[in-house]
Amino acid sequence: MITDTSIFALTSSVDLANKIAEKLNTKLSDIKVEHFEDGEILVTPQESVRGRSVFLIQSTCPPVTERLMEVLICIDALKRASAREINVIMPYFGYARQDRKAFPRQPITAKLVAELLQTAGANRVVTIDLHATQVQGFFDIPTDDLTSVPLLGNFFETHENIDMENVVVVSPDHGGVKRARNLADILNTPLAIVDKRRPRPNEVEAKNVIGDVEGKTCIVIDDICDTGGSLCAACQILKDKGAEKVYAAVTHGVFSYDAMQTIQNSVIEKLVVTDTIPLSEEQMKQCNKIVQVSVAEMLAVTIDAIQNHSSVSRVYDKYLHKKLAI
Repeated sequence: MITDTSIFALTSSVDLANKIAEKLNTKLSDIKVEHFEDGEILVTPQESVRGRSVFLIQSTCPPVTERLMEVLICIDALKRASAREINVIMPYFGYARQDRKAFPRQPITAKLVAELLQTAGANRVVTIDLHATQVQGFFDIPTDDLTSVPLLGNFFETHENIDMENVVVVSPDHGGVKRARNLADILNTPLAIVDKRRPRPNEVEAKNVIGDVEGKTCIVIDDICDTGGSLCAACQILKDKGAEKVYAAVTHGVFSYDAMQTIQNSVIEKLVVTDTIPLSEEQMKQCNKIVQVSVAEMLAVTIDAIQNHSSVSRVYDKYLHKKLAI
């Protein structure tokens, strides 16, 4: 149970925040977000937060910069309203892919966003599956980078009629090996890696598959699906190498451009994605291969743990077959 706490939802995460509040047996606090004709944003809490611990829920999904500005303005409003502590729950951390200088004169925007959140007045940030876990090091305040891997693994174990003896978990590239290994450990399956190159963004050249996938059911896991080009190409490589069926699991479904059509026309049997980024009914109608699972309970337990000064690691207990209680 949480007390002396206010939970606010901004525009991108209202549905998710309502689910979280329901899990916590509480209600969302009232807040007003206004977007003016010239593009300026005004965020005004509609109730007192003086001396309270505040949790602000917002994914910085498209339009990313607009969502980010809502968060920064809201933090400033809460700080000026004398909130005791401001916790930013940002399930999808926009700009996380700009975490290094890949080419000369490029910015490191993930670092800039971290500094903006801190300067605005955030006391803690909670995210899910940062593109690079090292982004946590850009913050000088407590930062919890949760992972949806146990949740996704639990889905395949309990909802799909899959012979786990015939499953191989696959990383779509070398950078995602740790994530794929974690899922393979949870499901107790072998691991394979797609060795590919990207000559241009969202274009993939197949090189090889490291591991045995012939006749296997493959589960490809990644953190982000943007246009779907890279993910679908990796799945096609597996099919070409003899995989019987190919499933995919992704934490953040950005689904920009014609991603839905790309996935619908791909060899993917089913794509499981979390609700860190909301999907509209129209999007879901475009692709019947997508199944969405909620991170609401995971975030509710995290909020409860932060507020009651207990271990955040228990958030994973349910998905590792242990008892979970708020």
